[in-house]
Amino acid sequence: MTERQASAHRATSESDVTVRVDLDGTGASDISTGVPFYDHMLTALSKHSLIDLNVKAEGDVHIDVHHTVEDTAIVIGQVLREALGDKAGIRRYGDALVPLDESLARCVVDVSGRPYFVHSGEPEGQQYHLIGGHFTGSMVAHALESLAFNAGFTVHLSLLAGRDPHHIAEAQFKAFARALRAAVEPDPRVTGIPSTKGAL
Repeated sequence: MTERQASAHRATSESDVTVRVDLDGTGASDISTGVPFYDHMLTALSKHSLIDLNVKAEGDVHIDVHHTVEDTAIVIGQVLREALGDKAGIRRYGDALVPLDESLARCVVDVSGRPYFVHSGEPEGQQYHLIGGHFTGSMVAHALESLAFNAGFTVHLSLLAGRDPHHIAEAQFKAFARALRAAVEPDPRVTGIPSTKGAL
C-alpha cells in the first residue's frame, strides 16, 4: 500500500490552521490550537487511532473557542479524506466501546464517502458545561460532526453512561479514535474498494 499521508493549510479571518496526518503512524502527535482541552482531546484522538497528527492552529480564541475548534476539525477531516485516497484495501467499518471511569461511549464509523453524524445520550446540561473553563461541552459533537462531514464519514456516536463532563467528552473522543483506527486499517483480505458500487 502506498503512503497514506496528507497535509493542508486553511486560513480565514477567524483562524489559520495547518494539519498533517499519517494514517499508518504510531499515534505520535504535535498539537497546538490555543484551546488547551481541545489539544488534550486531539492528542487522545491521535494516540488511540494510531494516526500521527500534527496540528498548528491560531484563531480568535479571545472571542470564543468555537471558530478555532470548528475550523481545525474541518481541516482534519479534509486531510483524512485526502490521505485515504480511493480507500482501496481498507476495512471501511470500525466500531468501539470505550469506558473512562463512570463514562461509557460507543462509536461506529463507516468510511462511506457519505457524510452523516448521529449523536445521542449526553445528559442535559453537558452541552453548556465549560470544561477547563473554556471548552463548551457542545463542542464535542460539533467538532466531530465537522470532521465527519469533511472526511466523508458516517459516524454514530452514543454516550451510554457518564456523570463527569471531562470524562464524558474524553470517552467520546476516544471511542471515535478507536473506531476510526479500525475503519481505516488495511484489511489483507480486501481486494480493491470495499463497496459493491466500486467506489467510496
